[in-house]
Amino acid sequence: MKPRCSWIGYLKVSLVTIPVRVYTAISSTEKITFNQLHKSCHQRIRQKLLCPTHGEVTREDVIKGYEYETDKFIVLNETELQAIRLETTGTIELVQFVRAEELDPLFLDAPYYIGPDGPVAEEGFGVLRQALRRAKRIGIGQVVLGGKEKLVALKPNGKGFVLFTLRYAAEVRPATAYFADLSAQPVDATQVALAQKLIQSKSSALNLANFEDRYQTAVLDLIKAKVAGTEPVLVPRTEASQVISLMDALRQSVAQTGKKAGPVHKNGRKKVAQAA
Repeated sequence: MKPRCSWIGYLKVSLVTIPVRVYTAISSTEKITFNQLHKSCHQRIRQKLLCPTHGEVTREDVIKGYEYETDKFIVLNETELQAIRLETTGTIELVQFVRAEELDPLFLDAPYYIGPDGPVAEEGFGVLRQALRRAKRIGIGQVVLGGKEKLVALKPNGKGFVLFTLRYAAEVRPATAYFADLSAQPVDATQVALAQKLIQSKSSALNLANFEDRYQTAVLDLIKAKVAGTEPVLVPRTEASQVISLMDALRQSVAQTGKKAGPVHKNGRKKVAQAA
């Protein structure tokens, strides 16, 4: 059964407008979440809305305000906010097409899937998808989501599209300040060669399904053990050994790796190729 869409609107490129539906691509159903409890009685803690002057208030008493100076606010009501309607309200407007490698992953935020809104939209939807695929380009544009105008990137994905919301350039701090104090002296060529050999020995085709959230699995096991009334099995922490010599560490790593490693399953064992 297809998941329920989170947004209905239009995908627009110049004069071409295609009705589309947007679906959340991230699932949070498997994630473990905790509740805050009172230490003494284990009752769930309830958060209250408090005004320093009038005490506890209800949600109906809360309005939006912007602090333009310390303790000075401008009040904005919903009618005023709704009156701000951009051309990207209800429309994903693509204004530029770029090569995928031009988009730094640092700017990627949340992924969504996009499909056509009904059979009538399928033709234009398919034409744009195929054109983008052949041109080897991704579309860059904007759309209003959750009351904010988001920068987005659109790329073909199977029979549909995947849409990434992007961070604006002003939101990402430049890296230069973090690396300014690093030494500019050249590195040892032999060490680089060994490091390259180590990287090559551990290189294989990427399959993210081979990885799992081991911390969440351990927490879930702990929870199950407590529910069952038994003592959980705690895995001893392995302390990382102190690296005395980078060269020695590289040589030992390369020696341990040996031949090129194959893909690793979740259980930590290498995948053995089946005989033809």
